[in-house]
Amino acid sequence: MIPPTGRACDVTKGQSSTGRSFSLSRCRRFATKRRRHLKTHVNTAPQTGTPTSMYPSTLTQLARGNPFSAPLFTLQKVDEPQQSGQRTRRLAAAATADEGDSCAFGSQKYFVLCGFGGILSCGTTHTAVVPLDLVKCRMQVSPDKYKSIGNGFSVTVREDGVRGLAKGWAPTFIGYSMQGLCKFGFYEVFKVFYSDLLGEENTYMWRTSLYLAASASAEFFADIALAPMEAVKVRIQTQPGYANTLRECVPKMYAEEGLWAFYKGVVPLWMRQIPYTMMKFACFERTVEMLYKYVVPKPRSECSKPEQLVVTFVAGYIAGVFCAIVSHPADSVVSVLNKEKGSTAVQVLKRLGPKGVWKGLIARIIMIGTLTALQWFIYDSVKVYFRLPRPPPPEMPESLKKKLAVE
Repeated sequence: MIPPTGRACDVTKGQSSTGRSFSLSRCRRFATKRRRHLKTHVNTAPQTGTPTSMYPSTLTQLARGNPFSAPLFTLQKVDEPQQSGQRTRRLAAAATADEGDSCAFGSQKYFVLCGFGGILSCGTTHTAVVPLDLVKCRMQVSPDKYKSIGNGFSVTVREDGVRGLAKGWAPTFIGYSMQGLCKFGFYEVFKVFYSDLLGEENTYMWRTSLYLAASASAEFFADIALAPMEAVKVRIQTQPGYANTLRECVPKMYAEEGLWAFYKGVVPLWMRQIPYTMMKFACFERTVEMLYKYVVPKPRSECSKPEQLVVTFVAGYIAGVFCAIVSHPADSVVSVLNKEKGSTAVQVLKRLGPKGVWKGLIARIIMIGTLTALQWFIYDSVKVYFRLPRPPPPEMPESLKKKLAVE
């Protein structure tokens, strides 16, 4: 029988408070029985969620009566109301992984896999269109010799053979893989960062500005990663006889001009790539939104994955056409600047004039339109394959609907 609550064993005298003699081992047996009794009491007690059920008064009294070990408590998690000062994710996707997603939106794994998708999308697509890119660059720097796309291909094959169309593929693959890693990976990072700063309602109202700011921030770092290989690529493609391979060109450039040879085109790259990327991401995001709203006959949630990827491809091509037009003048300057030694971007721009900067535009529209569509298609396919969260087109928050009295 368990002694009454509160009557502890007097170990020193070997007697209990009732006057009976107790040995130390016998007192320990009583303590063990008490713990079993408490465990049964706590496990079978109704879970009402009140302080009384969590910490019964009997349990407290028994704890005082046991000098050898404390009883085992089973603590329950209590959901506390969120404080008004705490920030939560403001984007359409939840901060935690939905059912079927391999990771949470905005997690480190999410950003890493987005960067990997950028490597695949940019590195492979730019390498695939190297022949067209080579002809485009030669039309920009030598318009008298390469008068059109067809003429450029025929002259190149006649002088360098079919293999000559692949000149510059290695620096193209390396450079644009690094650019894709930073462009797509940092875009997701900055989009979440700026969205958290704006808040849910402002994120929706200023979403186009958010896309522009996030893409410009990402491309700033992406161009620093791209600049060395872009300089090597243009030097190989536009200076016949200078170098034919990456291993031959890099030491030669470094010996002649030093480290600056690889970064003198970074400012023109920013001039070309930042407007290009801002248009690429903002136009794509808004085009996808409009396609699902006005063209696709059913909501995105009811579309299959292949149907969603078709929408991605179409939106990417539309965005690519605008990208080519916006960034072409700066692209012409970069091509000429990397060919000539000692020239500056301002000098090249003055020499080319208003008409010269638009040389090769049709070739660039074909190249960039196809390129951008394939990049978005590959990038979105990587997200589908790795089961990454893919937020639906943004919708107006309920709080904003109430403020604006929108039904």
